[in-house]
Amino acid sequence: MSNLVISFNNKKIKNPKYILGGKGANLAKMGKLGLPVPPGFTISTQVCDLFYRNKKKLPKKILKNIQLELRGIEKITKKKFGDLKNPLLVSVRSGARVSMPGMMDTILNLGLNDQTVKSLSKKTLNGRFAKDSYRRFIQMYSNVVLNIEGHLFEGMIDSQKLNKGVLLDTELEETDLDELIERFKELVKKQTKKSFPQNVQEQLYGAISAVFLSWDSQRAKTYRKLNQIPDHWGTAVNVQSMVFGNMGKDCSTGVVFTRNPSTGENAFFGEYLINAQGEDVVAGTRTPQHITKKAKINAGSKEKSMEETMPKVFLDLKRILLKLEKYYKDMQDVEFTVENKKLWILQTRSGKRTAEAGIKIAVDMVREKTISKKEAILRIDPNTLDTLLHPTLDNNNKKNIIAKGLPASPGAASGKVVFSAEEAERLNGMMQNTILVRVETSPEDIHGMHAAKGVLTARGGMTSHAAVVARGMGRPCVSGATEVSINYELKQFESRKITIKEGDMITIDGASGEVMLGIVPTVQPKVSVYFSIIMNWANKFKKLKIRTNAETEKDSRVARDFGAEGIGLCRTEHMFFDQERILSVREMILSKSKEERNNALAKLLPHQRNDFKSIFKTMYGLPVTIRLLDPPLHEFLPKTENEIEELANSIHLDSKEVKDRIEELHEQNPMLGHRGCRLGISFPEIYEMQCEAIFEALVECKKEKIKSAITEIMIPLISTDIELKILRMLVDRIADKVQKKHKIKIDYVVGTMIELPRAALQAKEIAEYADFFSFGTNDLTQTTFGISRDDSGKFLNDYLNNKIFEIDPFISLDQNGVGELIKIASKRGKQTNKKIKLGICGEHGGDPRSIEFCSNTGLNYVSCSPFRVPVAILAAAQAELKK
Repeated sequence: MSNLVISFNNKKIKNPKYILGGKGANLAKMGKLGLPVPPGFTISTQVCDLFYRNKKKLPKKILKNIQLELRGIEKITKKKFGDLKNPLLVSVRSGARVSMPGMMDTILNLGLNDQTVKSLSKKTLNGRFAKDSYRRFIQMYSNVVLNIEGHLFEGMIDSQKLNKGVLLDTELEETDLDELIERFKELVKKQTKKSFPQNVQEQLYGAISAVFLSWDSQRAKTYRKLNQIPDHWGTAVNVQSMVFGNMGKDCSTGVVFTRNPSTGENAFFGEYLINAQGEDVVAGTRTPQHITKKAKINAGSKEKSMEETMPKVFLDLKRILLKLEKYYKDMQDVEFTVENKKLWILQTRSGKRTAEAGIKIAVDMVREKTISKKEAILRIDPNTLDTLLHPTLDNNNKKNIIAKGLPASPGAASGKVVFSAEEAERLNGMMQNTILVRVETSPEDIHGMHAAKGVLTARGGMTSHAAVVARGMGRPCVSGATEVSINYELKQFESRKITIKEGDMITIDGASGEVMLGIVPTVQPKVSVYFSIIMNWANKFKKLKIRTNAETEKDSRVARDFGAEGIGLCRTEHMFFDQERILSVREMILSKSKEERNNALAKLLPHQRNDFKSIFKTMYGLPVTIRLLDPPLHEFLPKTENEIEELANSIHLDSKEVKDRIEELHEQNPMLGHRGCRLGISFPEIYEMQCEAIFEALVECKKEKIKSAITEIMIPLISTDIELKILRMLVDRIADKVQKKHKIKIDYVVGTMIELPRAALQAKEIAEYADFFSFGTNDLTQTTFGISRDDSGKFLNDYLNNKIFEIDPFISLDQNGVGELIKIASKRGKQTNKKIKLGICGEHGGDPRSIEFCSNTGLNYVSCSPFRVPVAILAAAQAELKK
């Protein structure tokens, strides 16, 4: 266990970040660079695991090592922990492998008690500073270690300031702080039935344990879940000699970035406070001042900058900031303290930044010859690109949050609440913005989702219908907002004891999952020249082709503009829900004979032909994969009494007959029922009409000398080779018919979706009739796990919390199970057809982890929603560079 508690100046650690955590590793590196870092030591990430395995107690051998390293700090500082003449005070901070700002705990001024505070006062000749440090320590320790609510202490401070008639903490005198210390200790006694700990060793071990415990706090768990940080990594703990920014006017504390984290501008960006400690800057109890004179002038501030108040210290800081950025080759986020005009660096890390800033910084650093183009590509988180492509909320405005759900589709939108797709469409026709609010959406809501500016659902997960379709459309969506209770009859919903009626204005933020009352202004994105440069570099490095999921001319154009190299999934059923066509679809479904069904299909054929023609024109020269009808027929039928009555009248049937037919088509488990290729087997005329529409569209393009797309026809839900053989013959027969009719040769290929485990296992046989395999990973995940993605929200969190799943398998591909089936199918398919094309078209096509898997597995392409295309391009480039 000797290597588990390590001094900052230990030079033997080979993998510092893995052992020391990010903060500890950086403190050690800064020490080696000769920067002014207060001495200290790191309790490694491995101790975090030992702590939890030892019933959340520090092992005795670790305690011995801590004491050994503590003596090392004492030797360097010439102070002693708990000493009554010259006491050593320390800070105790967390330090995970990756930065998790604000998620775990910190304690400052540890080592103060009723006796050492007197020694500190005498040693520094500054009683007010000593008492201020003690009250801060009691407050912080009591909150973090003893779990006493922080607001109770803040209330006492406010009360004390009110009694004294002052506004700032710094205006309180030493006697006021004496009173606060006594009141704080009384509060601790009342809340815990114990006195505030006076033993400094007890304080130290309590603080270290609290930091380890904070790794398992709800906020830390949530942060890890959102950022896909493994739970088993654990955190390190850093114990460091205190330096003080609150000793007087020649002391200060601050945070500074080497570049602007919002815009990427190459200029220092930060704040500082005179006579303060670190938490004052973050807490906002006092208004910080600017670091540079230029920033102060730009902000129109009258308060002097650090450059003006502490010019010599500022020059030292400037020199160190430039040195750190040059060493780490990245924008740095640096915490510092000035004690009696001496600068100390407490922490450095790669700074969190907006997507816009991240891209600019990466491009600028290539131009500055600091990093290579490869490093620039690898540095940008692909998922952050989403924020550049969708409207975002203006953070300068106040928000009245009334509910929170899942951030299903990024972007922000405001509009009138509507509860039906028809009302959304009606108001859209009147140029009114709406938010479609549903318990959950179905394919029948497609037109309303398109008409609305955003979608809010009470049920459903990140890959529910609402989420998938909204992402494809680029519509903001908040799904699974369980606080929202919808009453369709009263046309209202309730959340947090607030009633929202149809017509009321709300705002949704698809990036955070927040639902807000009223209109919150949004900011339209502007794609910068830096974005274009990064995309250009990424396209040169990647090998995996990036296609899009689209079935409208508009979506196709958006995707192509973003760099899509074709359409990997055109869902023909989405074309049927247009108001003009749905009646013909329903007439076809309710037909009693093949002749009646053909008459209804004949009405649909011109619409389908025009749809395909517009897509072929938009995607000229690129492949377009058209999936023939997939969902079960009952999804197209009406649900309400009014809709049933309207349909019955329009097709001259009794409403009872319509109801009987709906009942007849009802299935207990429709997703495993009469759908996909099974419809083509039972009702071949449906697929015949669709194929005729596809080929007629190609003929028209040729006749009009329009450059067309490369057509790929995809048969869904295949489980046997015989199904594909029969339906391929159907496609070829219709192609021959159209070619003979127009005396024009048509080029096309036929393939299938692999979305059932049996199909993956039988890929060798199925490949005999397939020119390509497209892995439908949404359904393949459902059928492999036996989990409905629309219902999984009820228990998926339990599986994540119990570490059964590391990540939601509908968000990121299950590489051990579903991924193994993809590998098997790819290998067996190539045994039969060496030239078979392989791709995926599920939601995983826009997930960077899944894209890396596809690249490593040897797939030819991935397909994702239009607004995820840049994300996929960057992820594909990174996957190639990591090989």
